[in-house]
Amino acid sequence: MTQPRGIRAFLIQNRKSKIQNRIGWFSGAFLITTCLIPTIISRPVLGAERLTLSYGLLERSISVQSLEDYARTGKIDDELAAYFQYAPKERLEQIKQILLTPIPLNVVQVSQFLYTPIGERLLENLATVIEGETRATGLYGIRAALILAAAEPEGLTLLNVLRKFPSSRLSINLARALQLANLAQSFLNQTQQAIALIQKEANQEATTASPEISNTINLLQPGSYQWQKQTINLNDQSRDRIYPADIYLPQASQPRPVIVISHGLGSDRTSFVYLAEYLASYGFVVAVPEHPGSNAQQLQALLSGRAADITSPREFIDRPLDVRYLLDELARRSRSEAAFQGQLNLEQVGVIGQSFGGYTALALAGAPINFSQIQQSCPPPQDTLNVSLLLQCLTAELSLPEEYDLSDSRIKAAIAINPINSIVLGKDSLSQIKIPVMIVSSSNDTAAPALPEQIQPFTWLTTANKYLALISGGTHFSTIAESSNSVIPVPEQVIGPNPALAQRYVKFLSLPFFQSYVGNQSSYLTYLNADYINRISQQPLPLSLVRSLNLKTDNTSLLQVTADIETEETLRSVKNSFFEKSTTLLESFEVPCGTLLCRRP
Repeated sequence: MTQPRGIRAFLIQNRKSKIQNRIGWFSGAFLITTCLIPTIISRPVLGAERLTLSYGLLERSISVQSLEDYARTGKIDDELAAYFQYAPKERLEQIKQILLTPIPLNVVQVSQFLYTPIGERLLENLATVIEGETRATGLYGIRAALILAAAEPEGLTLLNVLRKFPSSRLSINLARALQLANLAQSFLNQTQQAIALIQKEANQEATTASPEISNTINLLQPGSYQWQKQTINLNDQSRDRIYPADIYLPQASQPRPVIVISHGLGSDRTSFVYLAEYLASYGFVVAVPEHPGSNAQQLQALLSGRAADITSPREFIDRPLDVRYLLDELARRSRSEAAFQGQLNLEQVGVIGQSFGGYTALALAGAPINFSQIQQSCPPPQDTLNVSLLLQCLTAELSLPEEYDLSDSRIKAAIAINPINSIVLGKDSLSQIKIPVMIVSSSNDTAAPALPEQIQPFTWLTTANKYLALISGGTHFSTIAESSNSVIPVPEQVIGPNPALAQRYVKFLSLPFFQSYVGNQSSYLTYLNADYINRISQQPLPLSLVRSLNLKTDNTSLLQVTADIETEETLRSVKNSFFEKSTTLLESFEVPCGTLLCRRP
């Protein structure tokens, strides 16, 4: 279906009234970056009528029609044969899938996302690699192509994006692509070095301190407590904030400790039902609030065009206050309502949160918003690979810090899963936490990358009882249960392998941690050691646990990735190596060198 020229031109122009929201959207960003952008950058398959690959004066082009014929019929014409003769059969099948597999985003969702700050940041980075006739054509052309492709009956496929790109000339700047690839590779190498260090430390801790576990509890099984779930509605008039919370009440003869679960951005209170039910079966009262300004309903409002923002800077304040108000409300009800009387010990409270909820847990634990760090670090670098910084930098719009006291003395221990905190909290704030803390990290988390958001922040903690758990192979979504309220279905490759195993790990880590530091049952400490964790660790998601880590912070190359990490000598080496390989490849095509402008850069 051909779009009218007026619509196409309108989409290319810079929209004068941009949506003035201040937050990127984690779920959408992750889907776009993991399902679409990598295929655009890493596989040379873009073009309007023809795709031109350029590196300095060296160029080579491919017909988009040839790619489409191959994707739909399997036919390899003479032009493609020059390229495909070097590719294994499995790679050729993969190319078909890349070209034709739709991404589950409709035209409204794509449009809404691409006009958010994070969407525009991604477009700007893509435009340095994917170039139209002008730079503006590249940026706005990419956005137009994505929106128009999403409106096609086949949906948002890469082939449709190629067909909808509104330019007679499109080229891939391989020099820039190499620079971004080198940046990503350096970031990956640093993360892998940190992960190897964690695994080494875990093995050392396992051999030096492995206490015998007496009266072993089968953590796979639920506990012996029966429980009931009640939903209450809260109305904090001081903030004009109305929200529900699910309360899991175990049947007990004496007041029980309380655990609060805080969901992540774009999620809801059903995301960790498996954990709430599990902890309730072991005698914990579990309270799960819904954060109305950053839940699935808010995300749906954005994607349907009913809201301009996925969240606001105020959510960094309101989320911890939601929990504090919830605890206050439970205290009130325990005095006035029979169902709650004598059931809750509100002086022994633990909190666990994931992603934005991980930040929430750390703020409640005693880490104040670090406005000094925010002023120094925001806005984030143009080439940052840490998209969570766009969310954290929203806090730069908040008013004076003297207004905010987000900690709660009733909370005695905190677990943060995939938290975002490197800028919004930072070293100075995290070092103020005095209660036990566990940070859970996933090695393949691209929304809140493990090294800058969990591994390094763990070393900033000064509390005596701190733990870092690493799920190797886990992603940002591994520990989140599938919800019927999900706004966007998350592809399996984004969730990662065996999420059920990752969710069992959350149970195995949470129960002994909260029993030890909230329930005051010291016998559970024997489960919080590297040796026991090694024994329950399984493939394909090995689990490691450490209580200390030295990243050698004087070596900033391990901890900081910037756009200028490559020296001039290294870049020259890359250019020369690329030229040699390209010339060899071109010679194998038996194409006259002069027609390809193949001069050494």
